[in-house]
Amino acid sequence: MGQSAEFGKFLKVMRARLSPEDAGWQESSGARRVPGLRREEVARLSGVSTDYYTRLEQGRNIHPSKAVLDSVARALRLDAGEHAHMMDLLEHCASSAGNPGPAQKVRPGLRQLLDAVGDVPAMVLGRRADVLAGNQMAHLLFTDFPSLPAAERNLTRWIILDPSAGQLFRDWKTVAAEAVGALRMDVGRHPNDPRTNQLVGELAVHSEHFRQWWAGHRVASRSAGTVRLHHPIVGDLELNFETLSLPDDPDQMLRVYSAKPGSPSSDALTLLSLGDVGTKAKDREPARRDGS
Repeated sequence: MGQSAEFGKFLKVMRARLSPEDAGWQESSGARRVPGLRREEVARLSGVSTDYYTRLEQGRNIHPSKAVLDSVARALRLDAGEHAHMMDLLEHCASSAGNPGPAQKVRPGLRQLLDAVGDVPAMVLGRRADVLAGNQMAHLLFTDFPSLPAAERNLTRWIILDPSAGQLFRDWKTVAAEAVGALRMDVGRHPNDPRTNQLVGELAVHSEHFRQWWAGHRVASRSAGTVRLHHPIVGDLELNFETLSLPDDPDQMLRVYSAKPGSPSSDALTLLSLGDVGTKAKDREPARRDGS
């Protein structure tokens, strides 16, 4: 395993967020100069020396064992996603600019699957939450990603920078913060990726919310859940989503949104699909007249 300054920053932020009471530490006398636990307190909870833990936070080139890392994770009360991110920051450490690699492609069979589940919104997400493909229902529910410039076909970018996303998601801050957390995990797995760095830079320039969330080193790996929407055409919806990893396509995920059968949200999705049918029929009419 390597070591990185980013790993040290992550440990420091996780330490600062944890109060002595949360860690089960008896508060000592005297005012604290910094929030959260002291380095020596985390070291004692982890069973290592203060000097050793300090070197971890400083990004020194040392090689901690898995047992030590597990102990540090327990001391900092990391959840499963945070623990995995910590390991990624070590395992995928890179000191120089990375190679962006080839453009991700979606298999024809997967595109057929998207069309086959055309009554519910579905999309394929790649690295950085790039929208690699989606069915018509996904484009009607969110936005017409294929019509955007290639560099803007990214779900996280759209959620944070497009005003229509802020109006669509009724819990926008929660959704946006989770999207930033997922991007943070992608950075841990693929450090110094030029395209990712460009995206992070753009978001940091244009969004104060992003800057705050990014500085907090929050990570998120929720693969299922519920979103509450207010669509400009069909009104309020509450949809469940499932995100499935694709074993044969590294760094690609299939995300499908669905509504409880018989619910108002299910009726709204049906109405949205019928509106799409009407639109496509209207688009075909001039062609028929021209050909008559």
